[in-house]
Amino acid sequence: MGPAARLAALLAVLALRAEDPAGVAAREDTFSALTCVARALAPERRLLGLLRRYLRGEEARLRDLTRFYDKVLSLHEDPAAPVANPLLAFTLIKRLQSDWRNVVHSLEASENIKVLKDGYEKVEQDLPAFEDLEGAARALMRLQDVYMLNVKGLARGVFQRVTGSDVTDLYSPRRIFSLTADDCFQVGKVAYDMGDYYHAIPWLEEAVSLFRGSYGEWKTEDEASLEDALDHLAFACFQAGNVSCALSLSREFLLYSPENKRMARNVLKYERLLAESPHQAVAETVIQRPRVPHLRTRDTYEELCQTLGSQPIRYQIPSLYCSYETNSSPYLLLQPIRKEIIHLEPYVALYHDFVSDSEAQKIRELAEPWLQRSVVASGEKQLQVEYRISKSAWLKDTVDPMLVTLDHRIAALTGLDVQPPYAEYLQVVNYGIGGHYEPHFDHATSPSSPLYRMKSGNRVATFMIYLSSVEAGGATAFIYANFSVPVVKNAALFWWNLHRSGEGDGDTLHAGCPVLVGDKWVANKWIHEHGQEFRRPCGSNPED
Repeated sequence: MGPAARLAALLAVLALRAEDPAGVAAREDTFSALTCVARALAPERRLLGLLRRYLRGEEARLRDLTRFYDKVLSLHEDPAAPVANPLLAFTLIKRLQSDWRNVVHSLEASENIKVLKDGYEKVEQDLPAFEDLEGAARALMRLQDVYMLNVKGLARGVFQRVTGSDVTDLYSPRRIFSLTADDCFQVGKVAYDMGDYYHAIPWLEEAVSLFRGSYGEWKTEDEASLEDALDHLAFACFQAGNVSCALSLSREFLLYSPENKRMARNVLKYERLLAESPHQAVAETVIQRPRVPHLRTRDTYEELCQTLGSQPIRYQIPSLYCSYETNSSPYLLLQPIRKEIIHLEPYVALYHDFVSDSEAQKIRELAEPWLQRSVVASGEKQLQVEYRISKSAWLKDTVDPMLVTLDHRIAALTGLDVQPPYAEYLQVVNYGIGGHYEPHFDHATSPSSPLYRMKSGNRVATFMIYLSSVEAGGATAFIYANFSVPVVKNAALFWWNLHRSGEGDGDTLHAGCPVLVGDKWVANKWIHEHGQEFRRPCGSNPED
């Protein structure tokens, strides 16, 4: 092999090894960023094309089979076609010896399905994994919990909060999309497999109800059946302490599958338990929602999320005001920013129209190929966790001149030094299905935090830009301060994480509420203590 050939071979190997970041992102944690979920539409469109070609081939094959069927049927219906006719006798023997074998073992059906299977295998690597199905199911449960959504309503495609007899529409979709019995079963089964019967039971109940309504109909794409749903729901009821319900469902199961010995043993077991404790037949079973040990502020957090943004207005608190902000900077003199003071302690300001539509789109486009599952600091490690569902990317200002302009604008508005190492690179975040970030501090609360690796102190301030709008949910909730800010497209939210003494401000505990409907993008600029000594001097009062 000559030098040119060796070079070509080496380049080919490198090309194979060089992963496309967009391709990697498409195959990992699809559910955790809505832009990745949208990307999954492309392989499904390719599968639709393959299925269309398969259907056309099968339609032609079925037309030919119908022709054969009609021909043979006509011979059986004609009383004047005795087998004494040697031609008819010959064709009968030929059909039974040859024609029927060719029909039954026709290669055309195999070839049609082979083309479909081969095409599926080519796109299979781009499809979401089973972990994505689990993640999406948990997202529906999260939305169910945080926004108090009714499972029957969700199955019908409506987003309703039900509190007692009150029903509130949180979002009215332009197109109603209902879930199937199999859809509901898969959500319930994810909860069932986790031992979470609080969530499993209502989803499995809905699956049973829908399967009953369509019993006898066969759907190729379904994985489960009425028997599967009854089986899982019966055991979930038993685990939840409702033996009477478990017995009733098990008996119904045996009507459809009377030979099932395991279910027959369960029926005997439940009957014995009820005979020993008759009160269980009428006892009302209340299933407690699973506890979340790390989330001690769950009630407040969820109440703030349910308001979909509840910040006070100046008519309630006169000290809050709106103004055109220049911060005495020549940079903003000709184009001041509209500033709205949201809260005083902690100090939180909202800057309207901080970026333009084109700038927001540009930032999203720059970040999208590099999105990876968001992590949180745990000691000196960084971990993927269920309480933060999103993907994020870090953009250096050298990526595009527009990012340099953005840094200048942030610096002019805040009066802070936002250049590394005194600030971090811009972090761009896209939230996934029910994407959220439960209550947390932006500043480090432990000396071992990875934040200190920059050797520029703690995060003194947060500057968060909303790069998109959402149709419902996704508010930023400040837990101890007891207010939340809705997503305002192109606006930026600013707050101080530390007191002037350098101590963390506990009132800045905040959360990104689950996105109910929409595609939420934000960009974070975290500014550190060092470099700000003369821009935000220390104070003697620990509360300042």
